[in-house]
Amino acid sequence: MSDSRLAAVVAKPDAEAAIASLQTEGVYDDTRRVEAHDADTVALPVTARPSETAVRDVVESDLPRRERGLHDILRSKGWEEDDLDAVPASWAVVGSVVLVDVAGCPNPESVGEALLALHGEADTVLAREGIAGKTREPEVEVLAGEGDTETVHTEHGTRYAMDLAEVMFSPGNEAERAGMADRVEAGERVFDMFAGIGYFTLPMARAGAEVLAAELRPTAYRYLVENAVLNGVQERVEAYRADCADVAVEEPVDRVVMGHYEAHERLDSAVAALRPGGVLHLHEATPTAELWDRPVGRVEAAAERAGRSVEVLDRRVVKGYSAGVEHVVVDARVP
Repeated sequence: MSDSRLAAVVAKPDAEAAIASLQTEGVYDDTRRVEAHDADTVALPVTARPSETAVRDVVESDLPRRERGLHDILRSKGWEEDDLDAVPASWAVVGSVVLVDVAGCPNPESVGEALLALHGEADTVLAREGIAGKTREPEVEVLAGEGDTETVHTEHGTRYAMDLAEVMFSPGNEAERAGMADRVEAGERVFDMFAGIGYFTLPMARAGAEVLAAELRPTAYRYLVENAVLNGVQERVEAYRADCADVAVEEPVDRVVMGHYEAHERLDSAVAALRPGGVLHLHEATPTAELWDRPVGRVEAAAERAGRSVEVLDRRVVKGYSAGVEHVVVDARVP
């Protein structure tokens, strides 16, 4: 059997994790496309039989060569160069869903179909149209495919089940989510004040931390509980459907995570929950002109109100939030 015609067959929900594993193993063939194998499985192109990645079967399959990119697909469909200038330059694959911003793009449905052709592991393309209100509810529209907005996304071994029409998921925060697993130690007690579907709770719990997780929104809370079970960490996650300020932290914790842009409004509760010498991680959307005075100043002021001090351990920009505004994190020890 020619290596150039091999394909590994996996269940469709496992495709994203399998591709990442095959890439790590060094046998994924990114010159050919992923395509459906049958109603429930997909064929992933490989250069050799995988020895470390769990697959259902390895078959001979003439998977077509991958076209060079979105522009090439649209150009082959007759798009003019002027229209191609308005085509999005980036998008994100989250499980079986492609998320894309098509604002100002002509014929977005055609772009959606082209993205499905480009990503055979996906079955739905959603247009991102913004985030509504303090609860950060996503506004999306189905552009192409089956229209199934519920999916399971895998990052660094952590599995996130979610409905992208109901809960927010930011692919640009991947490094920060994964990084929390490296920052905690096994046995640490952590208070995740804005847990969502488990963005930070899950990687920390998988690293051995005991996490008290608060989430007010019913849908996000449901996924938080389901995801703890999905990742086998339900014994290390104590989930509350409540405003984090109303959660009674009976024993001071080693670490507090505040992963919401309005988290500074709960800084007093966060400092009160921390043991002496505990660490606080404050996320904020900060105007570039106010880096780093505003986020650091807010942590210092909260500590001062509690009669405590602050040692800034790290401060970093996660990603751009909007024009002139950055998503930042301040890590601080509070003696």
